[in-house]
Amino acid sequence: MSNEEGRPEKLRRKDYELAIKELQVELCILQEWVKQEGRRIIIVFEGRDAAGKGGTIKAITERVSPRVFRLVALPAPSDREKSQIYIQRYIPHFPAAGEIVIFDRSWYNRAGVEHVMGFCSKDEHRRFLELCPMFERHITESGIKLVKYWLEVTNEEQKRRFEARIQDPMRQWKLSPMDLPSREKWYDYSRARDQMLEATDTEWAPWHIVRSEDKKRARLNCIAHFLSLIPYKQVKRKSIELPKRDKSKAYDDEASLAGRRFIEQRF
Repeated sequence: MSNEEGRPEKLRRKDYELAIKELQVELCILQEWVKQEGRRIIIVFEGRDAAGKGGTIKAITERVSPRVFRLVALPAPSDREKSQIYIQRYIPHFPAAGEIVIFDRSWYNRAGVEHVMGFCSKDEHRRFLELCPMFERHITESGIKLVKYWLEVTNEEQKRRFEARIQDPMRQWKLSPMDLPSREKWYDYSRARDQMLEATDTEWAPWHIVRSEDKKRARLNCIAHFLSLIPYKQVKRKSIELPKRDKSKAYDDEASLAGRRFIEQRF
C-alpha cells in the first residue's frame, strides 16, 4: 500500500514485529551454518549521520550470539595508530572461521567524515580511493565474504531526526560532536558519497544502497537482502534433554540466603 505521495504506508507495529521475528529466526539458522562451515563474513555499514545504522545493526544482532555476530565500532585512532598504514587497525578485527564481523563505520571513514571534515589531506583521500578496491579484492580472495551497505536518508528526514534528538532528553546522547557540522555540510557529504561509490563499487565488493527514510522497512529490507546473499542451510541439531538435579548433595539452598541484602521489590 502507498500513500498519495507514492511512498509506502507506515508499517503497523504488529506487522513489523512479525516480520522482524521471522527474519531473526533465519539469522539464528544462518549463524549455526556459519559456525559449522567455518565461514568468514564481514558486513560494513556506512551512511550519513542519523541514517539508521545503529537501529539496523541492533535488529541484526539482538537475537544472535555475540560470539558469532561480532560488532566492531572503533573509536578515533590513537597517535600510534595514526602513524600506521591507514587500514592496519581494522585488520585485527577481521573474522576467524565461524564468525560474522559487523563494522559500524569502517575504513570508509576516510572517504566520508575524515575527508569532509578535513581530518585527512586531499592526497590521503585520493590514495585511499585508489587502494581500497585492491585491499577489498585481497579480502575476498582470502575467502572472506564482504558485504557493504550504504544507508541513504533524505535531507528532510535527517533534519527531522536531528531535531528529535535535540528535543528529546532520551535521544540527546545520540548527538555526537560531528552531527551538527555534518548537517551543515550536507552537499559536501553528498559529493564524498558519490566519489566513494564511483571508486569502490566493484564487482568483488559492491555497494548495496538501503533507503532508510522508514527505519522499520530499512531494517527488514536490509536483513532480508543480507540473508539472500548467503547460501546457508539449516543445520541438524542433536535433540536436547534437560538433565535432572543431582540430589546426592542436597540442602536447603534458599534458607542459606536468609539475612542477605535483597533489593527492594518496587515493581
